[in-house]
Amino acid sequence: MTSVTLGSGFGRARSRGALWRGWDRFDTWMVGAALALVAVGLALIHSGSRPWYDGPIASLSSPVARQAVYAAIGVAVMLAVSRADYHRFTHYAWLLYGLSILALLALFAVGSTTFGSTRWFELGPVQVQPSEFAKLAAILLLARFFSEHGGDARELRSLLLSLAIVAPLAGLVFLQPDLGTSIVFGAIWLGIVVIAGANRSHLLVMAGVFLALLPFVWTFAIADYQVERVAVLVDPYEDPLDSGYNVLQSQIALGSGQLFGKGYMQGDQTQLEYLKVSTKDFIFSLLGEEFGFVGAMGIFALYIFLLMRCIRAVQLAGDTTGQLIAVGVTMLILMQTFINVAVNVSLFPVTGIPLPFVSQGGSSLVTLFASLGLLQSVVMRHRSYRQM
Repeated sequence: MTSVTLGSGFGRARSRGALWRGWDRFDTWMVGAALALVAVGLALIHSGSRPWYDGPIASLSSPVARQAVYAAIGVAVMLAVSRADYHRFTHYAWLLYGLSILALLALFAVGSTTFGSTRWFELGPVQVQPSEFAKLAAILLLARFFSEHGGDARELRSLLLSLAIVAPLAGLVFLQPDLGTSIVFGAIWLGIVVIAGANRSHLLVMAGVFLALLPFVWTFAIADYQVERVAVLVDPYEDPLDSGYNVLQSQIALGSGQLFGKGYMQGDQTQLEYLKVSTKDFIFSLLGEEFGFVGAMGIFALYIFLLMRCIRAVQLAGDTTGQLIAVGVTMLILMQTFINVAVNVSLFPVTGIPLPFVSQGGSSLVTLFASLGLLQSVVMRHRSYRQM
């Protein structure tokens, strides 16, 4: 009886040990940086929503409360993904990829159209954007593809096959139309193939082919309103009350913030509703108006720190699969941040790319936390795969 009792207790101890194995390597600094960005976002969303929402913050009708709920869901998803071995997700990569293709196709039949783009499913009070989840599917499938090919992208055949994986996703997103997200898909692919050892000459030839096709894409594939957005970058005053309106207002908001900003909830462009979608696409302009250059540098510091932790995950990865997943997630966060800020400072045409962890939006926030969960899974298991 005694030996049975001891054996049972030993089994429970081993079970508890297995449950907590690897959590001592959990990157709390990475999560801390992400949560700090979420906190900044909640404060900015509260300020930006004041002109059109005057109800209680605790209500689910409040954009602040909804964003907080999405953040809580995202953190829960991150912890669940961290707990699982990242190889399990690559095992289902083709399934996730297929579901992403079907979801993007279904948008054209039953999707909701806003500002000329069909990007969302309306599920009651919740909007779901399939392209956000498709980014993760692309990362997982590319990581699986190259790990099954020895982690090598030097052969032209492997490079073209990997491009064929991303192209349908990017193409369907481009047709929504959503130029910014399609560029993010391209950046994810480029980052992964470079780390996988793609031949520089192959990449240069492919870049040359793309540039040769660009005039045809511009003529036959770019929507008229997208052409207007590019033209606005050259001269926003040509149509200051329509196509150039958002660009001009974001410039005014950023410029008026000067060094220290006008103060929290004191921005004229935001509080008088001159700055449109100030809690989403132009939340960086809201930040610049209220907190100035110093506030902008502060949030840049948070992003740099977060990206440094992402790069650390790339360096720590114990195998090709983990390394390529970490590279894909790093490129995802980097490019979305770059494009959103570039739009706000009038260096890139206006798109619907959110500022990671800061802009209002449930699909983006949950997907980003799931991405961090994959990074945590890589960090927590790097020793095990390095020893194999």
